[in-house]
Amino acid sequence: MAIITLNANNFDETINQDDIPVIVDFYADWCQPCKRIAPLLAEIAEENEGKVRVCKVNVDENQGLAAKYSVMSIPYVISFKNGKIHKNVVGAVSKDELLALI
Repeated sequence: MAIITLNANNFDETINQDDIPVIVDFYADWCQPCKRIAPLLAEIAEENEGKVRVCKVNVDENQGLAAKYSVMSIPYVISFKNGKIHKNVVGAVSKDELLALI
């Protein structure tokens, strides 16, 4: 499954769509740690198709969403279950740490 790009228009609908866990990566194009975890998130999306939805939010383009979720450092990855925050991690973490969000 491809990674879904989120913005203010589709964020709530996507995280509340069904009972599949949703991982949301708050990132910026200029952020080197964000670039380090991007391939890991792509692997998770591919390896867990149908079991998890992996999404990205560009904080530079979606400052309102970043503020709503108190994003102070990036990458900031939040997992949602049934539309509610389940877990989160900050920084360039390992694939195992990202998988632990599910």
